Amino acid sequence: MHNIDLFAERKTLFVEVVLPLFIAKTYTYRVPFEWNEKIRIGIRVIVQFGKNKVYSAIVKDVSTEAPLKYEAKYILEVVDDNAIVDGTQLKLWQWMSDYYMCQLGEVMQAALPAALKMASETKIVAAENPDLDRTILSDKGYLVLEALDIAGELRVADVTKILGQKSVFPLLRSLFEQGFILISEEIKEKYKPKTKTFLSMASEYNDSEGKRLLLDSLNRAPKQQDAVLGFLQLVKNKQDITRQDLQEATACGAGAITALIDKGVFVIREKVVSRFEGVDMQMTKEFDFSNDQKYAFDEIGSLFRQKDVVLLHGVTASGKTQLYIRLIEEMLAGGKNALYLLPEIALTAQITERLRLHFGNQLGVYHSKFNDNERAEVWHKVLKNEFRVIIGARSSVFLPFQNLGLIIVDEEHENSYKQFDPAPRYHARDTAIYLGHLHGAKVLLGSATPSVESYYNAKAGKYGLVQLLRRYGEAQLPEIEIVDIPEESRKNKMHSYFSETLLNGIKEAVGRKEQVILFQNRRGHTPFVQCSTCGYVAKCVNCDVSLTYHKTSHLLHCHYCGHSEVPINVCPACGMPHMESKGFGTERVEEELEILMPELRIGRLDLDSTRGKYGFDKIITAFDDHEYDVLIGTQMVAKGLDFGRVSLIGIINADTIINFPDFRAYERAFSLFSQVAGRAGRRDALGKVVIQTYTPNHRVIEQVVQHDYEGMFMKEVTERKNFHYPPFYRLIRLDVKHPDQQQTLDSAQKLAVLLRAQLGDRVLGPEPPLVSRVRNNYIQTITLKVERGHVSIVKVKELIRAAILSFELDKLNSGVRIQLDIDPY
Repeated sequence: MHNIDLFAERKTLFVEVVLPLFIAKTYTYRVPFEWNEKIRIGIRVIVQFGKNKVYSAIVKDVSTEAPLKYEAKYILEVVDDNAIVDGTQLKLWQWMSDYYMCQLGEVMQAALPAALKMASETKIVAAENPDLDRTILSDKGYLVLEALDIAGELRVADVTKILGQKSVFPLLRSLFEQGFILISEEIKEKYKPKTKTFLSMASEYNDSEGKRLLLDSLNRAPKQQDAVLGFLQLVKNKQDITRQDLQEATACGAGAITALIDKGVFVIREKVVSRFEGVDMQMTKEFDFSNDQKYAFDEIGSLFRQKDVVLLHGVTASGKTQLYIRLIEEMLAGGKNALYLLPEIALTAQITERLRLHFGNQLGVYHSKFNDNERAEVWHKVLKNEFRVIIGARSSVFLPFQNLGLIIVDEEHENSYKQFDPAPRYHARDTAIYLGHLHGAKVLLGSATPSVESYYNAKAGKYGLVQLLRRYGEAQLPEIEIVDIPEESRKNKMHSYFSETLLNGIKEAVGRKEQVILFQNRRGHTPFVQCSTCGYVAKCVNCDVSLTYHKTSHLLHCHYCGHSEVPINVCPACGMPHMESKGFGTERVEEELEILMPELRIGRLDLDSTRGKYGFDKIITAFDDHEYDVLIGTQMVAKGLDFGRVSLIGIINADTIINFPDFRAYERAFSLFSQVAGRAGRRDALGKVVIQTYTPNHRVIEQVVQHDYEGMFMKEVTERKNFHYPPFYRLIRLDVKHPDQQQTLDSAQKLAVLLRAQLGDRVLGPEPPLVSRVRNNYIQTITLKVERGHVSIVKVKELIRAAILSFELDKLNSGVRIQLDIDPY
């Protein structure tokens, strides 16, 4: 009787789970009685979905109600003892799914590191660790590792077959946590602190007698004697002396210095250094605020008492990072944690080292350069509150933060914060603001050239606004000179792509042992190859875009799908041998400058030159160590890099950026030119910027020359209000895609009709985008402009969903894909 009562009390539990799949709803599964005590929201459970596929899913809700329309299958296994996703994260996932109009499974796919979302197709490999003792393993664990030794790599489905059981995930989790296996391992470059080699004199030569004896012993080696005398002279004014410093000061030659090192006269020592805020200094925790920084710090604190979001508008090299460090320290002292977002962590690795000095083992780094297992480790450490400060790229917003008090979004204007593919197509800045709202945390947006939307919100009083408009220390904003290309050509003063002004500036800078950065925002050698007889242009077979010639590979490349082919000398259309190169990229600029000034040491920084492991770091370190006189680069050179010797910046052609067909083109051009200009003269020398253009009187160029952000902003908001663009209107873009051109157009027009029936003249298009075919799919774009304020965006999205559902139910639209982008950037 007693047993019957116990049985009657047992509840049948059902769990609603999020699967990492593109499905419109969450799915409900039944829990076996013996696991009732284990089930809680945020843990992973193993479920079967479809015929044979097995996935780890996240429990979103627990109830005693069975699904009405289908019979719930049993869950196969409970993976976790404790939740790996908390309630706040699930709220963020739901908001992202609703706001960015994507599926909850797509958000899960983006949010969780691969090692935490195992499925039957997940690959595992054995960890290379000879110190691990396999004798502690169970028979099944040993069997898995033996199979890995033979095969090298196994799928989870393979392990299921080897062991003859479905529930292998707990075993794999145990092997992973013990360090025996790696899951979905991708070896990507990791960050190293930037180090520099310095020379010091051996201790026995520190007194005057030691120095006298040393110089006497070098009477027969005058170059070495010069090197020692030069060192003694330099050390009076400078603590840290590099080989380069000594060579430049004495002209003694590298051989003499090497000989003195071999003799033990000079001792080599390595220090971690930073390019932080333009000061090439030994990494140190100590710094003092300038008066401007002190005012800005106090003002931010005051505004945080009234507002949840504050915009810090600080010019390049004004010392924003020092403010961030003090704000984080203040937050940690109050028991709260912090998130520091950067647009591209690969470009600002030195800030990581600077923060590590302040926050030590409490600092965690999270971004896509880490492999899946390292990302899973960071996830667990944030969950356990071991990492209290996280520095990372946009994916850091998904971490399971505990007690979050401050979010810093540095360079908030950067379009790298926008996820373009795949869904969710979220903007990390906007997501961070919502994340701050969920945690009750404060958000600080920082930029030298804030986005028009953020500055408008600050001006309108939605955000607080703090301005820091003077550079730190004595550094001055650079002098900017405009070169009129048509006028220079008329006077025969253009040499290839270089004006005499720019060439003379390069000669003078290199003559003073200073460095030059040249900016051309197009990689490759030749943007397109055209027949001068009939006008044929070599195009990609998969995309509606011209092929770019790359001299390094001697191939024509497509920058959209990766297709490449051998260059053509004879026109396939008219048969004439008149194929000509048109336009120029960074490779062509490098080639032409080598011809004009063969004595220069030239480096190139673009996507092609930085592909290898540590490729970016090698080029940057070589340039900072003055192994190059000139660095030619794409917009990579504009982002967060500081070099002590750069005194001249040359923008080869400003017009390609200004004339891009996008409503943000002028804002982006102003931002990019200002950021590039900010690389010049960042320490004690006044920098110079030369901008070559066909339109010297263009308003954006004039605003850059005058450092007039306010003027650019006022002109932009006026035009955007008149033409119904953000920040006054919301944009929603729908891309309709299909391999057949006519089908794409017909389907896009049907969808536009369905949308217009509900939303009227807010619907624009369809029309082909700038590149109307990518990877053999034709594209038609429909744009919605929805006024802010008195129109419910939630209602608008409901109407869009209903129109898409109606569209997809029509069998004539089978195979057509619709891609949604909310707030396209």
